[in-house]
Amino acid sequence: MAKVEIYTTPTCPYCHAAKALLREKGVDYTEITVLDPDLRETMTQRAHGRRTVPQIFIDEMHVGGYDDMAALDRRGGLDPMLAG
Repeated sequence: MAKVEIYTTPTCPYCHAAKALLREKGVDYTEITVLDPDLRETMTQRAHGRRTVPQIFIDEMHVGGYDDMAALDRRGGLDPMLAG
C-alpha cells in the first residue's frame, strides 16, 4: 500500500472530501494540519508553490488538491497509485 500524506486545515470542505474519498478506498493516510506557518511553508515548497489545501502526496509524488485526485480517480489512475 502506498504512503499517502494530505495537508489540510480543519474547516476546509475540500480537505474533508479528499479524506472521505481516501477512506472509501480503505486507504490509511497521514494528515498534516497546516495552521502552523512553518508546516504551511513546507507544504508550499513540496507542492511547487501551491498554497491551497488540501495538497495530497502519494509515495512522495504530488497529486495536487481534491479536484486533481478526484479527476485521477475518474480516469482510473488513482487505484494503481494507491496500490503502491
